[in-house]
Amino acid sequence: MRLNDWQLAVEAYLLGADAQPNAALQTSLVGSPNLSVEQGLAIYHHAYRARLLGVMQEDFPAVHYWLGDEEFDRLVQAYLDAHPSRHFSLRWLGERFAEFIQQQLDPQQGAPLVELARLEWAFTLAFDALPGAPLNLQQMASLPPADWPGLQVQLLPCVQRLRLEYNSLALWQAAKAAGEFPPSSRLAQPMLCLLWRHELISQYRSFAPDEAAALLGMCVAGWNFSQLCEQLAEHGEQAPAKAAGWLKQWLSEGLLQREPA
Repeated sequence: MRLNDWQLAVEAYLLGADAQPNAALQTSLVGSPNLSVEQGLAIYHHAYRARLLGVMQEDFPAVHYWLGDEEFDRLVQAYLDAHPSRHFSLRWLGERFAEFIQQQLDPQQGAPLVELARLEWAFTLAFDALPGAPLNLQQMASLPPADWPGLQVQLLPCVQRLRLEYNSLALWQAAKAAGEFPPSSRLAQPMLCLLWRHELISQYRSFAPDEAAALLGMCVAGWNFSQLCEQLAEHGEQAPAKAAGWLKQWLSEGLLQREPA
């Protein structure tokens, strides 16, 4: 067997669900008095699968906490069979996990679990994203008054947006604290949740509808500061102050960068 063929055979064996090697791979190896070929390969097979399971437990601790060891292990093994690791980094192993759960479960029953998986994956994406060019309060303080009306900002690359329809944050918080897991429930109204990395610490926050509309207006719809104030006209003379207050908070939280000229 050529080296390349042997390497592919080992890869197929490790990625497969069956711990029994095929005849070609088995005959290409030599055991020892204390460890047969089958036993040695089985050790590698188990260790590899255990490593993948460990990564999924680290990336989806709340889903694991909700399902428990046995059900989570079964779900992950089914996921790995359907979506074997194809990237050199295990960082991307859980990329399709939420999508897989959605395909496996009844839509109504599975929706809260899918949302929780998406929430946890968003934390991973936020922490590993490129840093961007954060805009801070000191930079804003030095901005000439004439530049304020046309000021445009955008979210940093690490900021992940989720529309939550269930109490996924409460479930995640309970799992993180290893506390009593609350029943899954639908929110009175959907809410915007942002997850991001600030000074190497994962952050998250939900937004009231008016603040969410203002943030998305500036960072997604492309409003400048003047347009933001116009959208807050119902607040009368307080509109600029309210807009500036929100902007100051978003900057202090490390959410924004300047829109490229």
